[in-house]
Amino acid sequence: MSTSQPIRNKNELQELKNYYYETEQNLRNYALICLGINSALRISDLLDLRWRDVYSFERSSFLTHISIQEQKTGKETRVALNKNATQGLCCYMNSLGQVTANSYIFPGRSSDQHLSRTQAFRIIRHASEQLHFENKLSCHSMRKTFGYHAWKCGTPPAVLMDIYNHSSYAITKRYLGIEQDDKDDVFLHLNL
Repeated sequence: MSTSQPIRNKNELQELKNYYYETEQNLRNYALICLGINSALRISDLLDLRWRDVYSFERSSFLTHISIQEQKTGKETRVALNKNATQGLCCYMNSLGQVTANSYIFPGRSSDQHLSRTQAFRIIRHASEQLHFENKLSCHSMRKTFGYHAWKCGTPPAVLMDIYNHSSYAITKRYLGIEQDDKDDVFLHLNL
């Protein structure tokens, strides 16, 4: 069994988002990827989101944060919605016409159920195969991609550990998917 990997290359990341936005023109899947890579939420928490979790129907605007109780850990978590996540959700919401506060953001075959983890996996895997990515992606790749790029931008590992609700730095380190080329960059760019 292979371990899921983050999407390290920013061009591939953009290709993944564009695949469902432009090529397949599936705004639900596009929003799933935008929110997945920008929130660091586990797929089970992501799929369980309802429109009321991201949008204020009273103010007719997107919320600044998602506040949920994580299914796996039972811990409360609060995630800031950045511009790209909000933009993906907005495109998708506008394409739906009418949505209700209690509707799942990512509905499955029937509107009273959310997309299954299996179907979400197929969505991510299909795009990675169509785009001929070297590493096959999984739902967990979105969560890992967030951490990898946050780390590359200088986010301290201790902050990422807290975002992920990991109990040890070793787990977070594995998530980041640090490879030899990342280590080489440190040596080559430091030049003391």
